[in-house]
Amino acid sequence: MDEEKPARRKAADLTSGPIPRTLLVFALPVLGSNVLQSLNGSVNAVWVGRFLGEAALTATSNANLVLFLLLGTVFGIGMAATILVGQSVGARDLAEARRIVGTSATFFFIISAILAVCGWIWTDAILQLLGTPSDALPLARSYLRIIFVAVPTMNLLSFVMTVLRGAGDSRTPFLFMALAVLLDIALNPLLILGAGPVPAFGIAGSAMATLIGQIVSVVAILVLLYARRHPLRLAGADLALLRPDPQLLRLVVVKGVPMGLQMIVISAAALVLMGFVNAYGSQVAAAYGIAAQLWTYIQMPALAIGAAVSSMAAQNVGAGRWDRIDRIALAGILFNLILTGVLVALLYLFDRPVLGLFLSQDSAAIDIAVHINDVVSWSFILFGVTIVLFATVRATGAVMPPLIILVISVLFVRTGFAYAFKDAFGMEALWWSFPAGSIMSLLLSVAYYRFGGWRSLRMIENRPAAGEPPDTGLGVPRQRAFVARKE
Repeated sequence: MDEEKPARRKAADLTSGPIPRTLLVFALPVLGSNVLQSLNGSVNAVWVGRFLGEAALTATSNANLVLFLLLGTVFGIGMAATILVGQSVGARDLAEARRIVGTSATFFFIISAILAVCGWIWTDAILQLLGTPSDALPLARSYLRIIFVAVPTMNLLSFVMTVLRGAGDSRTPFLFMALAVLLDIALNPLLILGAGPVPAFGIAGSAMATLIGQIVSVVAILVLLYARRHPLRLAGADLALLRPDPQLLRLVVVKGVPMGLQMIVISAAALVLMGFVNAYGSQVAAAYGIAAQLWTYIQMPALAIGAAVSSMAAQNVGAGRWDRIDRIALAGILFNLILTGVLVALLYLFDRPVLGLFLSQDSAAIDIAVHINDVVSWSFILFGVTIVLFATVRATGAVMPPLIILVISVLFVRTGFAYAFKDAFGMEALWWSFPAGSIMSLLLSVAYYRFGGWRSLRMIENRPAAGEPPDTGLGVPRQRAFVARKE
C-alpha cells in the first residue's frame, strides 16, 4: 500500500474542477501534438515536392494513406486501453491500470510487427491496388517499404502516449512528439539530398528520417517514465503483467476492434477516393494531396478536443461522476465550433499562398487545390461535432454505434456519392462527397447521443468506490474486467 500512495498522486485527476478550464488545459498539449504531427507531414511534403517533384509528392500521398490505414488497425487497441486506464485511474485502481497496460502493450506490439512484415512483402500489390500512377510507383515503393519498418516503433510510441493521456497526462506525450517531429524535419533534407559523408537517399531518405525520429523518441520517453518511477510503468514483479490476461485481452479486443475499424473505415474511404483521384493523373492527385495536408490542420482542434473529452469522460465514468458527462460533451462541442471555425475562415482567406509552399507558383495544381479546399473545408466543422460526441459515448464502452454511423456516412454516403455522380459531374462529385458524408454523420451522431443507450454501458464494473484503497494486485484481484449493463 505504501508503494501505491506516492504513485497515486502522480496520476492527474480529471474528475474535479471547472470543466471548461480542465478540458482546455488538457486539450492544449494534445492539440500541440497534433500540430506537430501535421507540421511534420507538411514540411516533409514541402521537401519532397520542392526537391523531387510532383511524382514524388504523389508517391508520398499514396504511401501515407496506406500508413494511415495500418495505424488504424491498431488504433482501436490503444483507444480501448486508454479508456480502461482512464476509468481505472478515475476509480483510484492503479493496479488494474497496470494490468491493462501490460496486456495491451504485448498484443499491440505483436500485431504491429505482423503488419510491418506483411506490408513489406506486399508493398507492390498494395500500391497497384491503390492505382498509384506509373510515374510515382517506384518512388512510392521505396518510401513505403521503409515506413513499414518504422510501423512497430510508431505504434509503440503512439500506445505509450495514449495510455499517458488516459492517466491524465497530456504534457509528456507532447514533449516527446516534439522530439520525434524536430528530428524528422531536420533530417529530411539531409537524407534526401545528402551532405558530406551522408549519401543522397532521395525519397527513401524522407522515410528514414521518420524512422530515426520515432526510434529516438520512443526510447527517450520510456527511459524518462522508468527514471521517474511512473505509476503505470511495469517493473519487477509487474513485468509478469506483459503476459496477456485472456479475459482482459478479450475485453480490449472486443472494444478495441470496433474503434480500430472506425479508423479503417475512414482510411478505406480515403483510399477509394484516392483511387478515383488518381484516375485524373498526377497533377490532380498532387492537388488533392496538398489540399488534404491543409485539412489535417483544420481537423486538429476537434481531434485534440475529442481525445481530451474521451480521457476526461472515462475518468468521470470510473469515478461515478455522471453529473459531469453532458457538460464535458457540451464544452467540447463549443471549443470545436470556435477553434475549427476560426481555422476554416483563415484557410479560405490564405489558402493560395499556403498551397504555394508545396509547389511552384506556376503549377496548375495550385488552382485545382484552391477549388477543392473551397468545396470541402467547411464540412470539417460539422465532422468535428461528430468527433466530440463519439469521444463521449466511447468513454462508456459504446463503440459499435459510432462504427455503424461511420460506415453509413463515410463509406456508403461519401464514397457512394463520389462513385454515383463522378460520371455526370466529374471531379466535382469527388469534392462534394465530403460535405455529404459530414452532414450525414452529424445527424446520426446527434440522434444516437440523444436517444441511444450509451449511458447504461460500462467497460469495467464492480470497482471499489473512488477514495477506497486500490487493489494491491497481489493474490486474487477483487474484480475482473467485463462489459455489463446496469439493471
